[in-house]
Amino acid sequence: MTSIGSLNEKPLHASLKEWYRQEGDDVEVPVDGFVIDLVSDGLLIEIQTRGFSSMRRKFDQLLDSHRMRLVHPVPATKWIVKLDERGEQVSRRRSPKRGITADVCAELVSFPSLLSHPNFILEVALVEEEEVRRPDAKKGWRRGGYVIEERRLVLVAGTVSIGSPEELLDVLPADLPDPFTTADIASGLDRSRHLAQEVAYCLRVSGAVSAIGRDRRGILYQLP
Repeated sequence: MTSIGSLNEKPLHASLKEWYRQEGDDVEVPVDGFVIDLVSDGLLIEIQTRGFSSMRRKFDQLLDSHRMRLVHPVPATKWIVKLDERGEQVSRRRSPKRGITADVCAELVSFPSLLSHPNFILEVALVEEEEVRRPDAKKGWRRGGYVIEERRLVLVAGTVSIGSPEELLDVLPADLPDPFTTADIASGLDRSRHLAQEVAYCLRVSGAVSAIGRDRRGILYQLP
């Protein structure tokens, strides 16, 4: 069986699983050699907080015979909680970074073509979370001497379901020029060019947009 395993389950994953669980749902269910987080009236629900690439084999083997929903949390609001050497909280501050639905494309690049599968739904959970950090001078040089200990769910502010390439178009900013480039996406979303390139890749590979040429700004994309 292939599963995250309840013993190794992180707090954010466990809390989201409980938030999605409805009366009558089954938890940690063996299905065709894999263990599924939740089974709800025949729907297989998998919660993945990061790293979609590890899910490819599971979806390749199960999608043709099962309806599946992949849930991914995006922190619309994040609190940075710092612990001391004894594990006691010393500070809690709100991060200026705010996640948006388009951020899911950073993970969806692993298999954007699955959006065309009739049994697949991607659901973005826009959450408020705590990112708990502990001191580690050796490993935490990028974060001022801290490493991420765990992520904790505060609340789910909303969800966005993406069940087709056409629905992925909703992550784009309004009033894009026609045609548009990844620079236009980055400007409209107020995100990095790198994320804009991941968004464009997901849209193109899923079939939601077409690449029609190139100019000095980069590849030109066209909406249907």
